[in-house]
Amino acid sequence: MPTTMILLGALMLVMSIMLSPLSSRLGMPVLLIFLIVGMVMGEDGAGGIHFDNFHLAFLIANLALAVILLDGGMRTRAETFRVGLKPAMMLATIGVLITAFIAGATAYFLFDLSLLTAFLIGAIISSTDAAAVFSLLQGHGLHLNERVSATLEIESGSNDPMAIFLTLMLLMLIQSDGAGSIGDSVWMLVKQFGIGGVTGIVGGLLIVELANRMRLTPSLYPLLVVAAGMIVFAGTNELGGSGFLAIYLAGVVVGNRSVRMMPMILQVHDGLAWLAQLCLFLMLGLLVSPSELVPLVGGGLILALVLIFIARPLAVVATLWPFGFNRRELAFISWVGLRGAVPIVLAMFPVVAGLPEARQIFHFAFFIVLVSLIVQGMSLAPMARWLKLEVPAGNEPYRRLPLDVAAAGDHELMLFPLRGVQWHEPRPLGQLILPEDTAIAGVFRNRDCHPPKPDFKVTSGDVVAVFATPAVLTELGKSLTGRHAPKHLAERAFFGDFVLNGDALLGDVEQVYGIEFDELPPDLSLTDCFARRTKGHPVIGDRVVLGPVTLVARATEADKVTKVGLKMDDNHGK
Repeated sequence: MPTTMILLGALMLVMSIMLSPLSSRLGMPVLLIFLIVGMVMGEDGAGGIHFDNFHLAFLIANLALAVILLDGGMRTRAETFRVGLKPAMMLATIGVLITAFIAGATAYFLFDLSLLTAFLIGAIISSTDAAAVFSLLQGHGLHLNERVSATLEIESGSNDPMAIFLTLMLLMLIQSDGAGSIGDSVWMLVKQFGIGGVTGIVGGLLIVELANRMRLTPSLYPLLVVAAGMIVFAGTNELGGSGFLAIYLAGVVVGNRSVRMMPMILQVHDGLAWLAQLCLFLMLGLLVSPSELVPLVGGGLILALVLIFIARPLAVVATLWPFGFNRRELAFISWVGLRGAVPIVLAMFPVVAGLPEARQIFHFAFFIVLVSLIVQGMSLAPMARWLKLEVPAGNEPYRRLPLDVAAAGDHELMLFPLRGVQWHEPRPLGQLILPEDTAIAGVFRNRDCHPPKPDFKVTSGDVVAVFATPAVLTELGKSLTGRHAPKHLAERAFFGDFVLNGDALLGDVEQVYGIEFDELPPDLSLTDCFARRTKGHPVIGDRVVLGPVTLVARATEADKVTKVGLKMDDNHGK
């Protein structure tokens, strides 16, 4: 009965949402909870739901991944491409190829499969998953240094074309008994990346133009963006390009342009992305039969461990070593080789194509994803903190509300909760230093709204409402701290007690602070010091150890360190 299926589907969604708080308590990826609920409700579990419509699942999975990638793209800042584009693209192409080769060779020696089928498994599990990476990085509240976070986000959003190309090429070779043309394969790869890249950027620009020209009810803007994004996704696939790459790039373009009602669009799309992840992982859990996974435990576990501890690290080191990543960064990027929905969706290709070993391949991919989410996903946050890759987060407002009034221009209403030690002592509003073109709208305290009088004193627990533009958000956040950082990420603990300009000379620092830097000339500026000691693009949190002193990059601009923190600390291990 349709109503029975609706009832069961709604119950699964409610169960998953109610269980999601366990993610932070147990350190378990929330996607793993959704997957387990789907398996429990499946034919081998308590729910007894029989679902094996792979064609329908393939369609739903593609739509869900498109929504997730669009949301992830809109939250990727264009500045991160300056830092992470080249290494991410190397990892998304050559890295995927290396991973697929090692995983395929391992599968060939472990299982009774033909060479091409073994390498097909390697191709299917070769790419990391954007849904898993975006969800885990955002869900754990990790604020990683820009070099690492940019590389991971761009890689996970752009490595699907290579994995899809390898999967389709090997399927074509298997179905034609190895008679496929190398020229056809190369042309397929060029189409995947070329068409996907062009249609994604052009489609994103058209979406921006459309959203800014239309006068709609505010709640329709998010729907317009997602519907137009789906046109980009489906149209690119029809042209033979990578729809996944196209919709991710379209999201990047939209998220980095001035778009009407953008805060509301992001807020609604956050919910849509969560709904897509819920439906996707619940459905994938229903598709698999746990009883069919049991025979794969031995060989599947070996393959998963080879993928985690050998294939991914080798791919990372081989592709990223020229770009100035230090050992801690390489170790963490190696560990965040998360497998999620994408390998399972790719494993549906052989099923849809009618390959004899298709069900076995699907269950192998599912088992690998399960191990990856448990082993890597549950240790992601502790690993980042152990490797000391976190940097102090910016102070974002609790809520941003667009005004959508012509006279207001780009101004938004932003709500900042006052937290932290600096607000324990009450301070008059008139003493707050705020950016230009900014005004306090009111103060909320104990459910009451107080007018912004200069002598009204604000303290910890109050919520200050401010009219401001997005351009002054960083400066405003420093004045109205919206979060209390952990002790090791407090500004003085992380950057040191002294703040210096990048153009300060080492000789001047020696005289003022009584320090000797024998290894470098005194006429060298702190900016040049970072340029000498670090490769690639400097990012906030980069460190240069000079004897008893650690220089910490505090602000960067146009590939130069402009503000430097100075730490007098003897414990400097890299």
